Amino acid sequence: MAKRIAIAGATGAVGTLVRQILEQRDFPYASIKFLASKRSVGKTLTFKGEQHTVELLEPKAFDEIDIVIGSTPDEVAAEFVPWAVERGTIVVDESGYHRMMDDVPLVVPEVNADAVKNHKGIIASPNCSTTQMVVAMKPLHDVSPIKRVVVSTYQATSGAGVVGQEDLTEGTKSAIAGNDYEYKAFSHPIAFNVIPQIGSHKADGYTSEELKMVYETQKIFGDDSIKICPTCVRVPVSNCHSETILVETESPISVEQARELFAAAPGVTVVDDLEAGQYPMPNNSDNQDDVFIGRIRKDLSCENGLTFWCVSDNLRKGAATNAVQIAELLI
Repeated sequence: MAKRIAIAGATGAVGTLVRQILEQRDFPYASIKFLASKRSVGKTLTFKGEQHTVELLEPKAFDEIDIVIGSTPDEVAAEFVPWAVERGTIVVDESGYHRMMDDVPLVVPEVNADAVKNHKGIIASPNCSTTQMVVAMKPLHDVSPIKRVVVSTYQATSGAGVVGQEDLTEGTKSAIAGNDYEYKAFSHPIAFNVIPQIGSHKADGYTSEELKMVYETQKIFGDDSIKICPTCVRVPVSNCHSETILVETESPISVEQARELFAAAPGVTVVDDLEAGQYPMPNNSDNQDDVFIGRIRKDLSCENGLTFWCVSDNLRKGAATNAVQIAELLI
């Protein structure tokens, strides 16, 4: 059934992708509205060949709206989501503000689609690095429960927004020219460098980004016993996050079985031929909605361990596409 929908944060980087993906997936809607802050009000956006004027993100904007996809910072989500819920609008929230609230489902449709049934007006979409990891974990976890995960991420500068991508481009140009550059998104140069910190310092030497991967994964699988050891690193790549993932399962899963499970899983594409130099990379995974997996092999340090390489477009499946898929579940 077609719904009356709205996009909050419609002019931002992820909001722009949400608009494109709604159009690409031919999302059924009775009406559509684009909302943003004061500085974007009055701008014109084209959607399915029609012109739409951006409206102010304010309480009355949600009158007679069934579903809103929110692509806003946490502080904006904290303010606008109650406005929408009070008016009977279901919010698909991409911010981090509601993710760990007990009464808010945290959903990746390929993993826990049934969780949307438990919503009370708000459904959260996880952090991008968590999203691709749980999609990869799901087919293995269904066969033999995962006990432990060791994950290292190689996260693109697009995860820090447009300013992060500018830092990569302009910082690299300056470094090559031998000039100084004042970084805006990163506390250290990202050109020709890797930064082993994403997010703020938290307990026991972990960062906020790393702890998101722990707690969000446990919530999505409904299993606090899954042990997760993450290290999150920013790398000089424009788009697509990469992860090396080691999983330990209760009973052994062979490499051949794992490859078959990945190949049959929704939202997963296997690219795994080391001899031919075929494996996922950011430059062959960009602008795609799948999670790409390769370098599947037995973990040499653990009896029931498998390790593999995982790449996904953090702006699409890691954010915009996942939110649109959640909205599709609601119709």
